Amino acid sequence: MYTVYGLQGIIMLALQLIALGAGVFAVFHALRQRTDAFTAVEKLSKPIWLGILVASLLVLLLPLGMFIWVIAVVAICVYLVDVRPRVDEIQRGPRW
Repeated sequence: MYTVYGLQGIIMLALQLIALGAGVFAVFHALRQRTDAFTAVEKLSKPIWLGILVASLLVLLLPLGMFIWVIAVVAICVYLVDVRPRVDEIQRGPRW
């Protein structure tokens, strides 16, 4: 964890809290989706994404190096920006 020393410490703490919130949201979102929706949009399967997201969340909770922390944040962002919208879209159907 980061100790708060000045502005840089506050910014890093805020970024870590945002990343943790995004990770928790991504895990709960993935848990609630149908298993076949992931393969229907030609993405990795639901268990694989859950594994990636849970591992990323654990990395964010452990005091590991900054490089591994960045990899975890990128994995969460890929899910939220690429996979989540397509999975939601396939389950909603056409909007017309």
